[in-house]
Amino acid sequence: MTQTAVVTGASSGIGAATARRLAQDGFHVVVAARRQDRLAELAAEIGGRALPLDVTDQESVAAFAAELDACDVLVNNAGGAWGSDPVASGNAEEWRRMYEVNVLGTLNVTQALLPLLRVGGGTIVNLTSTAAYVNYEGGAGYSAAKHGQHALTETLRLELAGEPIRVIEVQPGMVRTDEFALNRFHGDADKAAAVYADVDRPLSAEDVAGVIAMTVAQPLHVNIDRLVLRPLAQAAQHKVHRGPLFEG
Repeated sequence: MTQTAVVTGASSGIGAATARRLAQDGFHVVVAARRQDRLAELAAEIGGRALPLDVTDQESVAAFAAELDACDVLVNNAGGAWGSDPVASGNAEEWRRMYEVNVLGTLNVTQALLPLLRVGGGTIVNLTSTAAYVNYEGGAGYSAAKHGQHALTETLRLELAGEPIRVIEVQPGMVRTDEFALNRFHGDADKAAAVYADVDRPLSAEDVAGVIAMTVAQPLHVNIDRLVLRPLAQAAQHKVHRGPLFEG
């Protein structure tokens, strides 16, 4: 019987790449996000199903859950970063938005789909970040949100002990996607490009999707609690090599 995977934030980036990879691996994939035009194209491409979802809106989440009759894998990918101001001048609305999307969004969707995940066992993959355990200047709002999402993930695993539901946390470092840095710097393409300047092969959305698929593919009794992945050029949050590493 074909298993069903739900991927939130699937209209672009890591979410879209994960949907493609899980479909390739044989899952029926339900892709969810606010941007329906992109979702419809993706669902048609992978033979999946597109449903509207705003993870911060409980009514939207409830309506989404009501459309599903199965969920074997839930990938809580919806998230994002907005702003890079220091704490002294941080924008409270941006901080609130990051908390609502990254933490409350994960909470809302997980609560709504737990009844389906409990039917026969399931897997929850929460996509956090290396910012969930390492802080850096200009990143307090995002890091605080990802710390919160990490705490939610770790606590959920404890609370579900004794049930056949895995809780996996995937924490990427530097990933270059079309939108993440642009959103963070309010559309400033030069600032967004500077993040990745001269970095030889930062992670791609497909790299992260492959790791997510690998964790899901393990036998159900194997739980990968937390997996950190970075590009080779990034040794730590503050240690990034800028220059060639590979030939060709």
